[in-house]
Amino acid sequence: MTTTRADRPPLDDLLAGLLDPPPAPAAADVPAWWRLELARRQARPGASPFELAVAGGLEADRLGWALATGYQAALRSMIPDLPGDVPLAFCISEAGGNSPRAIQSTLEPEGDGFALSGEKRWSTLGPAAGLLLVAAREPQAPGATRPSIRLARVPAGAPGLEFIPMPEADFTPEVPHARIRLDRVPVPAGALLAGDAYELFVKPFRTIEDVLVTAGKLAYLLAEGGRRDWPRAWRERALAALLALHALAGSDRQAPAMHIALAGAMATWSALMAEATVFFEQGPQDEAARRWARDRRLFDIPFKVRAMRTERAWERVARAPGPR
Repeated sequence: MTTTRADRPPLDDLLAGLLDPPPAPAAADVPAWWRLELARRQARPGASPFELAVAGGLEADRLGWALATGYQAALRSMIPDLPGDVPLAFCISEAGGNSPRAIQSTLEPEGDGFALSGEKRWSTLGPAAGLLLVAAREPQAPGATRPSIRLARVPAGAPGLEFIPMPEADFTPEVPHARIRLDRVPVPAGALLAGDAYELFVKPFRTIEDVLVTAGKLAYLLAEGGRRDWPRAWRERALAALLALHALAGSDRQAPAMHIALAGAMATWSALMAEATVFFEQGPQDEAARRWARDRRLFDIPFKVRAMRTERAWERVARAPGPR
């Protein structure tokens, strides 16, 4: 029996596209990227967040858009009922970091809802977002050992919400960031997501983001490798790494084995990225190559959280009871 294109799973078509990629559509700014993002979703109804991240990398003409699409996919993977017609921004970090004690933004009861006040230090895509997901603390209950953190849905045009522009970064400057000031922003009770936001959203997002953003970036490099005829051995390893990320996207996010495997996948990504840099340098010095030389500095940022996450996973394995 012959399998037709219509019978194949969506991911199979995406993987085939990565090996024989079409030219990537140009997108000079966030509005142009978002139009392409919406068209991708309309063309792939029912696609999983992983498939959307890969499609974004396949169709990106630069690393920044692969990163932005993976970021959107990660948020929608974590909270599936988020609206699909506006860009999203996850607003957690403050001057002291993003731990429960560092989050000083507050939700104060007001009328039938709350008033949200505080300041967020770094908001990816914040200035272009239509909806913000903002972490803030509720009044602490007597005897509580740490603040109760909730996640609020805040429309970008809400009164009392101010974006404070930040200078363009030295890498992926197309993806904007901003500080956010919140001055008694009204939040209806129904706009708060249920449960402890730190445990349910802040901590898991680090893992989800690593899987889906890396999948988008790896898909971007695979597509560039196909367009530039990079060595088959590199493309084989990159495709295998992408399929490993696909398996991790469906794994238990709490399991230590998942985090240990993710550390291995991230190490593989780092090696593939370093080799891709050499291929870019040896190939045509066109706009895509110049952008990569600029944007690869993103990977020089140390991510201590990943190392700590892996160490804790190994510790949990060591403490687990052995077979009886």
